[in-house]
Amino acid sequence: MTRISIIYCSAYGHVFRMMQAAAEGASAAGCEVRIRRIPEMESEANRTPYQDKLKKREESELAGRFRTVDRFAKYEAALEQQKDVPLATNDDLRWADGIVWGFPTYYGSMPAQMKLFLEFASELCADGGLEGKPAGLITSAGSIHTGHEATLLTSMVPLFHFGMIMVGLPYSENPEYLTADAIGCSPYGASTVAGPDSARMPDERELVMAGRLGRRVASVASALRSGGFLQ
Repeated sequence: MTRISIIYCSAYGHVFRMMQAAAEGASAAGCEVRIRRIPEMESEANRTPYQDKLKKREESELAGRFRTVDRFAKYEAALEQQKDVPLATNDDLRWADGIVWGFPTYYGSMPAQMKLFLEFASELCADGGLEGKPAGLITSAGSIHTGHEATLLTSMVPLFHFGMIMVGLPYSENPEYLTADAIGCSPYGASTVAGPDSARMPDERELVMAGRLGRRVASVASALRSGGFLQ
């Protein structure tokens, strides 16, 4: 059976929900699926939500729009929701025939937790452990203007170094993102618009497209495996 790893980090639960949808899509394609989360920064002082918690008031009009202080409660709730998800390891990458990666958008790129995880996976780059395996990307962003497409595009770069084959969301299969509505997703991968204050959970159309991405990665992995390109 083809094996798919769902590897993610999620601060407020948006990406976690999208990854669940991707896992459902991969399972529907007949694959064995593992969901694994990338650990938070070990020191709470290095976590943005904890820095927000220390603020006694919103410091500017912009900070008020982001509701940085209130978001801490959502962060704690999301951690509790995900506490039973096993932590990702290099073994989960070696086990998989294909991988769906998910993480929030931080300044138009992947968060430090994700970058650090990939750096600690350098042995798989050195020995080719991920070469030829398909990969899909999922992210979240505060609005349609805050970098979700940039994050998807820039996050492909390190995965190319690992030799992974990128899988996107073609127009013909995903008419939902051909809209003027404020939803995520693009040809580069699936995404969700969380809102500036992280109050908006994934739209059903975003979840549908995340599921299609999971199924698409699974189908490509199955084809590669049956063709003898994956051992």
